[in-house]
Amino acid sequence: MSQFRQGQIGYFGKGSVYVGPEAKEGESRIRRLAITADKLVTQPSESIHTVYDVLDYAARTHGTREALGYRDVVDIIEEQKEVKKNVGGKEVTETKTWKYFQLSDYTYISFIDFKTIVSEVARGLLELGIEKNEVLNLYAQTSPSWQFVSHACASISVTVATAYDTLGEEGLQHSLEEPSCPAVFTNGELLPTLASVIGNVPTVRVIIYDGKAKQATIDTIKEKRAGVRVLSLDEVRQLGRSKPLELATSRLPSPDDVACIMYTSGTTGPPKGVIIKHSNLVAAIGAVLTLFGPHLKAGDTFLAFLPLAHILEYVVELCFVYVGITSGYGRVKTLTDQSVRNCVGDIKAFRPTIMVGVPAVWELIRKGILAQVNAGGALTRSVFNGSLSIKKANVPVLKGIVDTAVFTKIKAATGGRLRLTLSGGAALSKETQEFLTLALVTVLQGYGMTESCGMCAILPPEVMQYGSVGLPSPAVEIKLLDVCIRGPAVTGGYYKRDDLNNDPTIFTPDGWLRTGDVAQWDKNGTLSLIDRIKNLVKLQGGEYIALERLEATYKSCNYVSNICVHATPDAKQPIAVIFPHDHHLRLGLRGLDGHQEPDGVDANADLATLCRDPRVQEFVLKDCNAGGKRSGFKSMEMLQAVILTHEEWTPESGLVTAAQKVQRKKIAEKFDKEIKDAYKNQ
Repeated sequence: MSQFRQGQIGYFGKGSVYVGPEAKEGESRIRRLAITADKLVTQPSESIHTVYDVLDYAARTHGTREALGYRDVVDIIEEQKEVKKNVGGKEVTETKTWKYFQLSDYTYISFIDFKTIVSEVARGLLELGIEKNEVLNLYAQTSPSWQFVSHACASISVTVATAYDTLGEEGLQHSLEEPSCPAVFTNGELLPTLASVIGNVPTVRVIIYDGKAKQATIDTIKEKRAGVRVLSLDEVRQLGRSKPLELATSRLPSPDDVACIMYTSGTTGPPKGVIIKHSNLVAAIGAVLTLFGPHLKAGDTFLAFLPLAHILEYVVELCFVYVGITSGYGRVKTLTDQSVRNCVGDIKAFRPTIMVGVPAVWELIRKGILAQVNAGGALTRSVFNGSLSIKKANVPVLKGIVDTAVFTKIKAATGGRLRLTLSGGAALSKETQEFLTLALVTVLQGYGMTESCGMCAILPPEVMQYGSVGLPSPAVEIKLLDVCIRGPAVTGGYYKRDDLNNDPTIFTPDGWLRTGDVAQWDKNGTLSLIDRIKNLVKLQGGEYIALERLEATYKSCNYVSNICVHATPDAKQPIAVIFPHDHHLRLGLRGLDGHQEPDGVDANADLATLCRDPRVQEFVLKDCNAGGKRSGFKSMEMLQAVILTHEEWTPESGLVTAAQKVQRKKIAEKFDKEIKDAYKNQ
């Protein structure tokens, strides 16, 4: 829909409108959401000023309703599998051990219990001597415990610094050292990494953990740092229970207090700590409710599995605490039935109505659906594709029939209740967004950054369209030079980075933050992203290509698991480094997915051998370029060659960040020879 009418669920007037003075030369005029043209949103309601107020309101309003759900690990089951590898030109068979979780059913705590636990932790932190405005580091997996500690800090004016649980020693040390953290919360299994750096961070005097911890690891920490206290979260709660129930008003936060120093995943240089005040977060909650409020119901359930160290998950969960939605915690490794044993995966067990994910998650779900379809043979594939065409054409009556007859099984894989999803964190290809919207559930897009509390633009259901990131957030105003943002949800700067904070090309003297993104306004007032300035490459022919935009489309190709598109100014076309999707690639090489298999290729060979085979490279290249052609790419945007690698890209390997963003420079360095050879041979 592109039209808005008064009386609909959401009424957004003209979408977005120009406000303020005429544009300066080289810039656009300022634009705001039409219904907030006169005043940007600063809070969800008049009584909410801080994160502490959010939980206090939720406990009073939602009471005994289920707030948070979690599953316990019943057992860890090990299975051994033989894996073929090519070592020195010879095929070698190795035995690898794979671990699978057996999990309990979900257990829930109410909003009242949530606040009670948070109060216990807060009083425990006070007893441990954590002072006002000191910084506690959250180096832990997404879980209820993360939220208990985070909200406890918010209620006693202690700032939290976030650290991804996949951070290595160097990144962890930086996030502890820069804010001079006196305390850190972590998981038992992450204590060994903390033990490795604790000797280099003299400010840390308290370590709190949940889960199981090895006594030997705790002893090592105490040997390296005499006097440091290591306590379980339960012990901290026990400390708190013995203290007065009422928190001193002097420790309650104010809107201008810093709630969080959120470290970005750092695609260039060390992570930057974004300063986020309580007022910024409260404005972000107000923005979400302005755009989505009528769509969020108290009976909704939200599956929480993205890192809480990422602004998208952090703000979404905070919003849902306010609204009273039940959040069920899962793990990326246990989302589906394939990842667990003797139980169902988190999605089926929890049956969410709302999910938020990054493009990598949605690509994984799309390829999982296609694997299920291809396994059914040519007839199943034909019926499925025909049903997609009917849905796309919006054929009356028939679209309801195919929904029931064809797509019900697919929807059952996500619990059968999913009705609202959002993709953020990076660009999602139009092809994947359309595929999932037709086959599974409406997939909306958003555009945000840590510096804006995730709030730059969001696509509400009323303006559903492919490729757009939506309407301006009600808590920011936008102008185009590159994308510039200003408003109550936008950070005032980076922690201890005056070099950046005083840089007028980042923070302008009149209060704008330059994002580094390039975008355009659509006719209906929505925003569409083009790419980041640094990812625009001018080719030999003098025209620019947008690398992230190309990656989003090529990544939706079935044979691609991850991709980095690379180009140099002296090139005619880009090339791509690709980590292939093992299962789909082998299906294609056998001709089982409707493609013509290449002659003479052994689809059973190990992945390293397949990646080196020029026939396989050509096979993947053709499929990618077919996808590019369907998306209307120009000839200069088509891939000239592909480089295939059998090594998975992980934060540990350094090829992607903790937020799964491609480390473009590091990939270019690692595959420098292959890239030069690929261009030389064309």
